[in-house]
Amino acid sequence: MKKKTIAIVGAGIAGIATAIRLRSQGHSISVFEVNTYPGGKLTAFSEKGYRFDMGPSLFTMPQFVEDLFRVASKPIAEYFAYKKKEVVCNYFYEDGTTFSALADITEFADQASKTFDVEKPVLLDYLNKSKKKYDLTASLFLEKSLHKTATYLSKDTLKAIFNINALDISTTLDDLNTTVFKDERLVQFYNRFATYNGSSPYQTPGIMSMIPHLEQYYGTYFPNGGMHAITQSLFRLSQDIGVEYHFNQNVEEIITKAHKVQGIKVNGVFVEADIVVSNADVVPTYRKLLPNHKAPEKVLKQPRSSSALIFYWGVKQQFSQLDLHNIFFSKDYKTEFDYIFNKKDVYNDPTVYVNITSKEEPNDAPQGCENWFVMINVPSNTGQDWDDIIERSRQHIKEKLNRLLDINLDTLIEYEAILDPRTIESRTQSYQGALYGASSNNKYAAFLRHPNFKNSIKNLYFCGGSVHPGGGIPLCLLSGKIVSELIANQH
Repeated sequence: MKKKTIAIVGAGIAGIATAIRLRSQGHSISVFEVNTYPGGKLTAFSEKGYRFDMGPSLFTMPQFVEDLFRVASKPIAEYFAYKKKEVVCNYFYEDGTTFSALADITEFADQASKTFDVEKPVLLDYLNKSKKKYDLTASLFLEKSLHKTATYLSKDTLKAIFNINALDISTTLDDLNTTVFKDERLVQFYNRFATYNGSSPYQTPGIMSMIPHLEQYYGTYFPNGGMHAITQSLFRLSQDIGVEYHFNQNVEEIITKAHKVQGIKVNGVFVEADIVVSNADVVPTYRKLLPNHKAPEKVLKQPRSSSALIFYWGVKQQFSQLDLHNIFFSKDYKTEFDYIFNKKDVYNDPTVYVNITSKEEPNDAPQGCENWFVMINVPSNTGQDWDDIIERSRQHIKEKLNRLLDINLDTLIEYEAILDPRTIESRTQSYQGALYGASSNNKYAAFLRHPNFKNSIKNLYFCGGSVHPGGGIPLCLLSGKIVSELIANQH
């Protein structure tokens, strides 16, 4: 294979992963990033003795990170370490129910059968079916391009087709969960996995019940140093193998000639490249970087995934009943998703996600204090009055946490920072501040995501959460793998 000069637009986690794989193939790699730091959403900040991971807060499927060190022929122990969590998450319900989801499947089923109105065999059967769905579809939907004929000419594809009824594609996740479980609390527990790709359980297909398998079977982990350590370790790995980074560099256009990539224009200067990979959101990639090319409007106009409103709170107390991950459920889950995806008025009783890394890294907060990452799911940014939404949401969140934890947060919060869909969009170029690109609220969503290449523009490729296979750390890393394999096969 002839070695190429490759320019990558964006140093998000997918851009870094792609750079590692392509550099390991021997190509010359330059990454251009408009911000002054790598990682995109997967970054961090420190203030007044508190350190906060800003974006993704859950680490699953570490094998995809490990694989990058294997590909680069570097020992992971010199860069990155993590530990498995025995308790995946603590759940708090409005009726006073609390539940600690244990990582061990058998222990989880034992505890869940004691907490909820469900028999242990019913739970284990649900998880076994989740595993089957993943095993049947992972190689097709997650690890290969859906837009290449060769993907469908495989035994895995035929196996998935013969088991199509087991995938629950034609029912919603909520309908599936309501059929399996009598206890509304357990339905809510499994419905919330739709948020892992920014979708609604009342619209996304039942195949998404495979997501609990990823958390329960593969486990959840905490990286030493926090989630930002993923970015830091992969960034350092990529530099050590020869990837070049150019920060504070605004890529203004992807230059083409006769429908073939020529390079990019950066801060008014042409940079030649044999291949360009865009790690930018696919919508601004077309709207801004490819102004002279026809955009795939059907793909770009798909409804966006949910976004997030995050309060970073420095709290002057430690709470023994809270763990690294905690979820405080709403009373009316359906109304909450109606607000998120139908752009209704601000929801008065949100599900609240509280993550506390100082439980694992004491230096992430001053002594006797905790760093709270407090998030609710919100709609993508389409011009709402976010200042008003922030004020009302802050009050609703405090009221909820005060009630369920029997505390007074107004006397405990000594530091606050906020991230909302507007700032997510401006800092990461994610269209409308959507966390996962397009939503997966219909059964054809996987096929409607933008492919990892462009047929009409030779040597142009795409990675990241807005294209196939989707958003979230594992899928972003897999998008880099797909791109590297496409380039290896085509060049």
